[in-house]
Amino acid sequence: MSADHLPSEFEVLIVGTGLPESIIAAACSRIGQKVLHVDRSAYYGGNWASFTFSGLLSWIEEHKHEACNKDEIKEWKDKIQEDEEAILLNTVDKTITNVEVFCFASQDSEDNIQEEGVLQLKHDSSVTAAGTKGRFSGSSKDCHGQQIQATVTNTVESSPSEDPVRSDSQASAQETDDAPSTQEENHGNMCSTESEKQEAGVTEQISECTDEKKGKKITYSQIVKEGRRFNVDLTSKLLYAKGSLVDLLIKSNVSRYAEFKNATRILTYQNGKVEQVPCSRADVFASKQLTVVEKRMLMKFLTFCMDYQQHPEEYLDFKDHTFVEFLKMKKLTANLQHFVHHSISMVSETDKTTEGLCATQNFLQCLGRYGNTPFLFPLYGNGEIPQCFCRMCAVFGGIYCLRHVVQCLVVDKETKRCKAVIDTSGMRISCKHFIVEDSYVADEQRKCVQHRQISRAVLITDKSLLKTESDQQISLVTVPPLEPGRPAVRIVELCSSSMTSMQGTYLVHLTCPSSGTAKEDLSLVVSRLFSENVDADEKDADSGVEKPSVLWALYFNMRDSSVAERSSYNLPSNVYVCSGPDSTLGSDHSIKQAESIFGQLFPDEEFCPPAPNPEDIIYDGDGAEAENAGFGAPLGPEHNKPEEGAVPEQENEKAMTETTEKNTSVTPVSLATCNDSTEEQDTE
Repeated sequence: MSADHLPSEFEVLIVGTGLPESIIAAACSRIGQKVLHVDRSAYYGGNWASFTFSGLLSWIEEHKHEACNKDEIKEWKDKIQEDEEAILLNTVDKTITNVEVFCFASQDSEDNIQEEGVLQLKHDSSVTAAGTKGRFSGSSKDCHGQQIQATVTNTVESSPSEDPVRSDSQASAQETDDAPSTQEENHGNMCSTESEKQEAGVTEQISECTDEKKGKKITYSQIVKEGRRFNVDLTSKLLYAKGSLVDLLIKSNVSRYAEFKNATRILTYQNGKVEQVPCSRADVFASKQLTVVEKRMLMKFLTFCMDYQQHPEEYLDFKDHTFVEFLKMKKLTANLQHFVHHSISMVSETDKTTEGLCATQNFLQCLGRYGNTPFLFPLYGNGEIPQCFCRMCAVFGGIYCLRHVVQCLVVDKETKRCKAVIDTSGMRISCKHFIVEDSYVADEQRKCVQHRQISRAVLITDKSLLKTESDQQISLVTVPPLEPGRPAVRIVELCSSSMTSMQGTYLVHLTCPSSGTAKEDLSLVVSRLFSENVDADEKDADSGVEKPSVLWALYFNMRDSSVAERSSYNLPSNVYVCSGPDSTLGSDHSIKQAESIFGQLFPDEEFCPPAPNPEDIIYDGDGAEAENAGFGAPLGPEHNKPEEGAVPEQENEKAMTETTEKNTSVTPVSLATCNDSTEEQDTE
């Protein structure tokens, strides 16, 4: 369905396809509301999106130049009646700033570098990654340490006729095939289709000759050619195994649209080197970093944290003190204080004792549910999660339109309620309820909104921060402040089996609250842990271990609007604002916000009730299921009976049989096949 043929009336209109907006869209569609979900971008997710490498270059170009919308904008004033007024919305995203790109990998002399295995279209679009200083030519071989402007041919710009699901206007998914895929081609070449990804994953796993094994350095042109292997998140998050997002995915049955991997280890930076943090009971007693006395002290403290509410005498006198002071009072060694503060609780220096204890308890309660760490990572990146909820919305009748820009809200002067929107084509769409992502709200509608900023860096490296026997590790690394006044930095290192990078490379995400530009905030950590000279095997001065080499780096700042209250916006009462990503590791704020907004819209309805499995759907007399489609007689009810000993799907959550040791591998994890039976074994 094209935007020109959209219905003119809906019950819920949602602008932006970030995580909270997508959850609300799925929840509204699930209870039978007529939902229109639009986004001005050509990809799902907004600042939650994931991109392939060429798609990321296109995104960089878009945000470096802050180009205005080039589409023809039709006059909207003639659509406004005398008893109405208009509230203009932002038509471009202004939440990304200070974008800087650096290339350290050597350059091949090949011209017209392009990704392998993509469909060649009639009109290739040029995608560039431009730096603010200097200019880099694709034929140059001496580019180390300088910002780049590398022109790359993007060959997968979809057209509506070739892929109706990923066209400008997403049609209603009355049929499942029309629903948005959970592996979308974002921004012209964001992700390959599911089948292509599976094929790519098989190719990676059976590959016997990697560049690393051959001893060859990976070049920039190789990264571009293998660009479809990358899925780069704008927002770096992990899922707590017993967190609100995992619970919602299981409850709503949306988890069937995605696969996950365990984060296999938790690391920290201490005394000039990267060390593994003992988290579970087995890790503590197997650790060679701790003395026997420290092991007992740590186990005693973690046991207390598991049910600290039952022992108020232990902490109430320190509830007004910081968690750091509380750890000192407990007489933990400096080594244990570092592990608990930076890698287990992961709270700030100023957080109070109760906040630190609550965070530590949450960490411990998540251990053992899916593996020996509390965290999961979605295959193909965090951008999959919003798309999963969009698919659920579409399956229940929601209509999707990408590259669809809303110009203004139409407000009734008498009631002060929003009654419609007008898009850039001049079409007026009426609606009862409106949800808008923060970046769409114009500055004139903000009342003293104080936004924070997030500093982000994305690195492509050639080896892991901590080498082990297996090179397929998903690691969470915490780096405490290296200098006074600097924030702690969170690092998530992803291997190729997470389907986010090419074979022989690692995708590294760095995140911290901003105190300056992203480059200023994160460059010290990058220089301490990584080498920016790919031709020299640089070693750490303290540990003597060879540092990973940075092949390519991206720095940018992202707005954090999670602190803004609804009262901070001068908007009608039936217009609700969703915030963008925050700087925390989990997604609890987004889930709570989505549930809160849905509760205000429909207080008597259940939030995201379970969606039926396809095999559980009972078709009525008009359904096509009872017809003979030419492949033999329709199957009787007895055919669908489960085999003897089979476990019903609705009971899958209690069917997990893998041991914790098995779960430490990077094999995909299905949330629906979880059992809580193992969650206590590592924390007793």
